[in-house]
Amino acid sequence: MSSFSTDGGRVANTSTLRSPLWYCRPGMAISRRTFLKASVGGAVGVSALGFDLTPAYAAVRQLKIRNAREYKTVCPYCAVGCGTIAYTHGSGGLNTTNTVIHVEGDPDNPINGGTLCPKGASQMQLAISPRLRKSPMYRAAGADEWQEVDWDFAMDWFARKFKESRDNTFVERDGQGRTVNRTNGIAWVGSATVANEDAYLITKTMRAMGLTYIDHQARI
Repeated sequence: MSSFSTDGGRVANTSTLRSPLWYCRPGMAISRRTFLKASVGGAVGVSALGFDLTPAYAAVRQLKIRNAREYKTVCPYCAVGCGTIAYTHGSGGLNTTNTVIHVEGDPDNPINGGTLCPKGASQMQLAISPRLRKSPMYRAAGADEWQEVDWDFAMDWFARKFKESRDNTFVERDGQGRTVNRTNGIAWVGSATVANEDAYLITKTMRAMGLTYIDHQARI
């Protein structure tokens, strides 16, 4: 309710004087605090008049993902398996490039119900970060700088080093004469960014090579 007071024959609306907008006189510098107070006061006033701002907020959100293709996937970081929705632009044609523009939690997923941890919320950077390396990096023995190499070089180097380490540390029998066929010179850590089928195949392969130290990133 508005109340009025008189001062020297002039009438002033005291409710207006108490409003944050009253401080915004022409030519007067507006501080950040005053601006925030005025914004909050305006929002409260709009709500009080019966305007529903929810459709406006929804429209702003739709602008970012409008005409984007939606893919439901799983966060690659840990073993929780939170469901995510990735939005991409681009049809995949000759003149377009598929680009991830937004990632959010899947509200229909029973595990996370639409929520994501800080790592999961930033997983879009796995696809679009300018720091993402797309080729192997190699540093020669005694060198202090990394150099970019192709995949053929990297796979040949890895296979050679793997075989050398296995041959040098392979044990056919233990101290009691029992057949063990193992190597303790190599350890393998699985990645949470691979599928279950990939993890199964990798585990079987490493055990066939005689590895006993096998773990997974999601567990540690």
